[in-house]
Amino acid sequence: MFWRKKSNGKFNPNQIARDYNAVAVTDTGNSRAHNEDAVRFIRPADQKTRQNMGFLAIVADGMGGHASGELASSIAIETISEVYYNSHRKPLKALQLAGEKANEEIWQLASQDKKLRGMGTTCTAAAIIHDHIYILHIGDSRAYLYKKGRAIQLSEDHTYVQQLLNSGEITPFEARNHPDGNILTKSLGTAKKRSCDVFLSEHRFEEGDKLLLCSDGLYEYFSTQELAGFLAGDDLGNISQKLSASVLDRGAHDNFTILLVEARKEVRDNNLPTRAITVEL
Repeated sequence: MFWRKKSNGKFNPNQIARDYNAVAVTDTGNSRAHNEDAVRFIRPADQKTRQNMGFLAIVADGMGGHASGELASSIAIETISEVYYNSHRKPLKALQLAGEKANEEIWQLASQDKKLRGMGTTCTAAAIIHDHIYILHIGDSRAYLYKKGRAIQLSEDHTYVQQLLNSGEITPFEARNHPDGNILTKSLGTAKKRSCDVFLSEHRFEEGDKLLLCSDGLYEYFSTQELAGFLAGDDLGNISQKLSASVLDRGAHDNFTILLVEARKEVRDNNLPTRAITVEL
């Protein structure tokens, strides 16, 4: 299995390893007949892999219609997971290669089948290694870190509206209500070559923090302050249920996906089982 990668990195068998809980929810919403989102959280079974490559959380939001959108997000999840753990590279380079390979796979498939032309997907992935967060991001899905009562957005949207916001042409309030809010400037699979944002977050993932990865079908209904209010809860299952119910109550015109991760108490090497969360409707 791809998460049983052998590593050439140094490994201390007596080192304390941090474990993580994760909860994933994905929903078609109130208006869509199909779900083009995909989500996964991977807890490697091999202790050396946990130490060197960590845990991997991914959310992808496909586009291009039912068949092609679902296919694109699925390819992104599968390819990034496999390439990341099999690349034999350091985390940032592994994520970069994983993004490039996922783009290549989607682009080639779309180029070979006219029914799939135009398909693509957003993707936001976080590799969690000890208390470090390595991010891969393209499109308008997002990563947030809840820390000390605040929800900190770690990723920046690749959208036309974000470009206007960065240039100072519109205000944050205007950005939230802009009619062109759904126009992406980058996504996986929609060009032969694509570069993802790949970086190490300046924020540490510490005990008591929570990581939220989500598609735009979730966050478009909440301010950052509102999200922080939900994330202040103690139980990931309850938080995900309350967020889902609120999105549905507010309209849920699109698919939405929630992936919540929190650090558990530190434990010594106990060969924890692999857990790969894949939610499908």
